[in-house]
Formats: sequence, structure tokens, C-alpha cells
Amino acid sequence: MPGATDRMPEPVSIIIPVFNEEGAIASTLAAVESTMQASGRVYEVLVVDDGSEDGTAGVLAGTTARVVRHRANRGYGAALKTGIRATTHPLVAILDADGTYPIARLPELLAHLDEADMVVGARTGGSVHVPALRRPVKWLLTRAANLLSGHRIPDLNSGLRVFRRELATRFFGLFPDGFSFTSTITLASHINGYRVEYIPIDYYRRTGASSIRPVRDTLNFFLLIVRMVVTFRPLNVFLPTAAALLGLGAIKAALDFSRTGAFGVGAAILILTAIQIALMGLLADLVTRRTSL
Repeated sequence: MPGATDRMPEPVSIIIPVFNEEGAIASTLAAVESTMQASGRVYEVLVVDDGSEDGTAGVLAGTTARVVRHRANRGYGAALKTGIRATTHPLVAILDADGTYPIARLPELLAHLDEADMVVGARTGGSVHVPALRRPVKWLLTRAANLLSGHRIPDLNSGLRVFRRELATRFFGLFPDGFSFTSTITLASHINGYRVEYIPIDYYRRTGASSIRPVRDTLNFFLLIVRMVVTFRPLNVFLPTAAALLGLGAIKAALDFSRTGAFGVGAAILILTAIQIALMGLLADLVTRRTSL
């Protein structure tokens, strides 16, 4: 009788969102096909053309990939959601089409799903090309996510990852249409106790122009981190905020008393605001716990 190690690996749907990637999509698909054929795993490749305006559609017509098209550009997250809806395999892999990720590592990530719910290719390998202007922002966002979520997250928004489809369907209503999809599924998985593993990978210079809007997308990433933590672990946001205001109020009260022998209105406002925020956090935590039952 075959042992547990002889069972066939679970099939995977590989979703590749594209927007104006005529220069890279053909080589990306070729690398995926050669890599997955050698792995022996059953797979399908689904390309979601998110309203490309260049020659991407023509390139895709000459490939064997299954293609789903948006009539207009709807965003990275919207493309991934369309792909997830269109697949049925128990495992899902997502991959950018711009040549930045080492596609040859995909079978390795999939193998680790035997012990995890999601495996992320963390861009912490020996050769990582991140534009200099994005490095401080990436570092700051990662530290904010670590602090607020209470988990160590080496790479918050890597575009190379594999996960169980049931994990994605649980949080489907939370996924945004923009670039914050990967950050959302990362935070939701960690905060809700799913097993997330990180495999160090290289990250190469992209082919073609990036669609990221640095200022707007950075702000959206930060707001997303706060929103996700408030959704699942509100005390992680409310209590530190209340403690900071309480500390400021105590300092203000001490300064006022040393100068006038009495406590000022400013100190009272800070302390009362801290109490109100703490109570709001407790109420939000109660609601979160009741709705998760």
C-alpha cells in the first residue's frame, strides 16, 4: 500500500495578473510552463488581463494559457480576485508577470504548503533589486505591520506566494482592488492564526514600467495596516494610542502643577480622551470576539 509520502501532490492554479506587460509576459509564461512540467504537479495557468492597452492581448493569443480579460483596468487586487473566482484547484499561486520573481522557486514554495496555509517568497535573498526611494518606505511599513499585528513579517507584500484557496475565500470580502491585496491576505492570515511561512528569494529588476504610484499607494498601505488590525485585533491599536495620550496628559499635568499648583484643562482633556479611546477599544474588541464566534 502506498505510504503518505507517495500521494499525489495537490493541483494548483497559477494566477498571473497583467496590465501592459507585452515585453515580459511571454517569457514569464514559458518559465512557468517549463518549471511546472518538470515538477510533475497538476497545474493550470490563468492570466487575468486587467484592461491592457498595449500589445499584451496579442502576445497572449499566441500562448496556451487560459486568459480572462477585464474590459477596463480595475486594479491588481481585482485581477487576482477574478482569477481566484475562476479557479477550482485547492491550491493557488500568484505571480507577477514583470520578470522580477524567480519562477524556478515555485515548486519549492508549493512543497512547503504541506506544513503551512500560505508560503510567501520573501524578498530577502542574496540578490534583491528594490529601488532606493522605496526601501525606507518598505522598511517603515513592515515595521508598522510587525508592531501592530504582533507578528514578525519579513515581506508584507511579496507578489510571489502560494496559499490554500479556502484561506482566500474566507477573507474574500476584505480584499481591495488595488495593490494592497497581498498585504491584506498577509495580515489577515497572521492575525487569525493561520500558518504562514517565508522562504527567502531573489528579486530582479522589472521588465517595463511599474504601475505603482509611490505616494498614494504608500498611504493606502499604511491605512490598510491600521484598518486590518482594527478589524481583527482592535486593542493593538486603541490601547497603545490611549497609553500615549495618557502619558502626555500625565506629563502636562505634572508641568501644570509645578508651575501653578493646579492641573490645567489641557491635561484633563488628554487624560479623558485616553480613557474614551481605551473604552472604545474594549467595546470594539468585544464586538470582534462576538462576531467571530
